[in-house]
Amino acid sequence: MPRLEKIKGKGTKRPRLDWKFVQRFCSIQKVLFPSWTSPNVIMFGTLLGITLTEQLIIYQVGVLPSHFYYVLADKDYSGFKNLVGMAMVLIILNSTLKSLDQYICNQMYVSWRKTLTESLHTAYFKGRVYYTLNVLREDIDNPTGWIGPVSIFGYFVIGTIANKILMGPIVSTLFEQEKLEGDFRFKHMQIRVNAESAAFYRAGKVEHMRTNRRLQALLQTQKSLINKELWLYIGVNTFDYLGGFLSYIIIAIPIFTGIYDGLTPGELSALISKNAFVCIYLINGFTQLIDLSTTLSDVAGYTHRIGELREVMDDILREQCDYDPASGESYDFDSDFDVHAGPLDTAFIVDHLSYKSPYSDQLLVEDLSLKIKQGTHLLVVGNTGTGKTSLLRVLNRLWEAHSGFVQMTTCFGPRGTLFLPQKPYLTDGTLREQVIYPLKDIYPASGSVDDDRIIQFLELAGVSSLLKRTGGLDEVVDWNWYDVLSPGEMQRLCFARLFYLQPKYAVLDEATSALTEGAEAQLYRTCKQLGMTLISLGHRSSIEKYHDVQLKLCGGGRWELTKIRASSGSLNHRDEDM
Repeated sequence: MPRLEKIKGKGTKRPRLDWKFVQRFCSIQKVLFPSWTSPNVIMFGTLLGITLTEQLIIYQVGVLPSHFYYVLADKDYSGFKNLVGMAMVLIILNSTLKSLDQYICNQMYVSWRKTLTESLHTAYFKGRVYYTLNVLREDIDNPTGWIGPVSIFGYFVIGTIANKILMGPIVSTLFEQEKLEGDFRFKHMQIRVNAESAAFYRAGKVEHMRTNRRLQALLQTQKSLINKELWLYIGVNTFDYLGGFLSYIIIAIPIFTGIYDGLTPGELSALISKNAFVCIYLINGFTQLIDLSTTLSDVAGYTHRIGELREVMDDILREQCDYDPASGESYDFDSDFDVHAGPLDTAFIVDHLSYKSPYSDQLLVEDLSLKIKQGTHLLVVGNTGTGKTSLLRVLNRLWEAHSGFVQMTTCFGPRGTLFLPQKPYLTDGTLREQVIYPLKDIYPASGSVDDDRIIQFLELAGVSSLLKRTGGLDEVVDWNWYDVLSPGEMQRLCFARLFYLQPKYAVLDEATSALTEGAEAQLYRTCKQLGMTLISLGHRSSIEKYHDVQLKLCGGGRWELTKIRASSGSLNHRDEDM
């Protein structure tokens, strides 16, 4: 783990269109376009071809007014009919191309978001980057008369009805997308708020999987929405262009009925020009060019934010694990790379350990030495702020030791050591997923036998009522577990998880603080009956009887190690074996 001076932020800088922007922009393009045959490259090439074709069609539409001036000035009815037919073809073709343009842009948005977000997820959940980033880093917005008005009114009534029909299927999908957007943001916030608890569980892999699962559900809904919006775009764009074309039909009626026979050709041309489409399109085009400056500033801001995040995560990986993300090599960051060879009956060897908070220079504990052995239960006590939970962070390598060292001689998980954090951590998912967490699959894969084990452990933990409240082990709930469970129920559910995993060593950080002494006694007895060696942190004197040795942190770096069940008093201050 890098020290504080290495993990402090570099300060927030205002995004600028500078060389750093170019570098970050190019690095993001490498993620979005990994090869010439990637789907993103194919979509981009298709979009480019459609856009060029669209501009050719727009030019043909743009010169239509001059042809209309000619046939209307000469009162060429046959030529007018041919021109109307050609105009209809061009407008339908243009609106279709424009709709395909929007459709492919939306598909590229989904594809780019998927590619870039999954790339960020991969780095975010490697090792304990999500913990360092969230906890230890400090760095990281019209013609007069009745014919014209009636025709236009009727046209927009028809257009409104058509769009209403086309919008019907979109509303529910759009609502679902917004809900999934909220769920996806909540999942990231859940990791951010509970980064330490998740890190104690070494849950990077399972949270990576579940966060991507939220992303896939969101992207699938967005694709469905885009498919439905295609027809709405075709309808809207067709009516947009027909709106300009309608002006010629409206002006043609009084011209061919002789109402404007008294006008000179120049006056007639001036009247027709009031309804010209090209001027409107040109004005709109120049407006879009002006708006590009705002878009470019947005792109610069997003590029800097994403680029800086990728750079920070890569730095953390290099410092924590001596791993170069640019190498392209695979690396199992949730493996027990901190495990050292040692006695089979020992979980941790602590040798002359001194540690402090990353945010302070004052030592919490100085020169601590002990061995945590199987079958000898350790109780860690002390006033608030003396470094009890900090000791667990050092043991789990979330914090770096100031001096001395810690050897973890057993693996993490069901066959080794499991940490139960002070704050109960409940992930999203079914009741089964809560109990087996942080495993991705049931352990062992034994079908109904595993169901019986889970139900048994829920009963032992005193939360079997959750089966009825959730509708079963595998029923998906649409509520937040933190909103419906009391603090005591959350702690009981975490013990059910502990019973299911059955590690050799259970590290409990005030894991029964919200429970009665009777419930506490039942849970501790069950842990010992299942063969776990307990390392507990707590203030209650009621848990003392379940332990053999007490480590008291006195503050100011001082500590005392005492046998609870012996009358010999304090143990040797230097080399203590439990």
